[in-house]
Amino acid sequence: MSDRVSLKIENGVADVRLVRTDKMNALDPAMFDALLETGEKLRTDPAVRAVVLSGEGKAFCAGLDMGNFARMKDGAGADTGGKSEGGSKEGRLEKRSRGIFNDAQYASWVWREIPVPVIAAVHGVAFGGGFQVMLGADMRYVAPDTKMSIMEIKWGLVPDMGGTQIMRHLAREDVVRELSYTGRIFSGEEAFGFGFATRVTADPLSEALATAKEIADKNPDAVRAMKRIYNATPYATAADGLLMESIEQDKLIGSPNQVEAIMSNLEKRAPKFKNAG
Repeated sequence: MSDRVSLKIENGVADVRLVRTDKMNALDPAMFDALLETGEKLRTDPAVRAVVLSGEGKAFCAGLDMGNFARMKDGAGADTGGKSEGGSKEGRLEKRSRGIFNDAQYASWVWREIPVPVIAAVHGVAFGGGFQVMLGADMRYVAPDTKMSIMEIKWGLVPDMGGTQIMRHLAREDVVRELSYTGRIFSGEEAFGFGFATRVTADPLSEALATAKEIADKNPDAVRAMKRIYNATPYATAADGLLMESIEQDKLIGSPNQVEAIMSNLEKRAPKFKNAG
């Protein structure tokens, strides 16, 4: 994993970095495996309170490794690591390997399933699969001159790493369609206008780490509860969503970490929260 993705956890903040800098962090089988392994590890770590996802070098992620397109030309499927996808009937992309996902889709969606907030810090380029990995984060801090593209159409393909299901909740449908049909490159500034970027900043990584540290100082039980609510909201009825609010709040009121939030504020001191149980 360490030659594709690095992971450092300090004071509840997981600093995750794509480190295949010689290839602008392009997605090859090892990168897919590393993203999945890292995401799975963070899903089950009770000490983690926030995650920052970034890319080292010149780019966040340039998308699918070029070697995959040569294999497609010869009639084989893209190699996304783990189980083979494409080629034989048994290995086709529609085969579900992780619940409702295949491995490539889960490389983007796993950041949604990590129970704490994930902030993507994006610079350089985020093309194709790299753009979809970015979309999996809760928030996206983007440098203004970042180049982005839903680039799959350039190679005669559709976006297939879960992006179609996330983009529809972030940007207008006609905008998503235009960018998908044309594959045109757009800037970080434009991404903010479309709804894909949460914040445009000259230093996305520093600001993302600062926000993550701020979140890590809040009641971790409440933060996790909010992520569960916001993950469910796009697919829930109003009645189900309102009930979920009440259920989560009932569990929080009077709990040790909620009491600590009250006491630390009243006593004007830094809180001492226990890890999520």
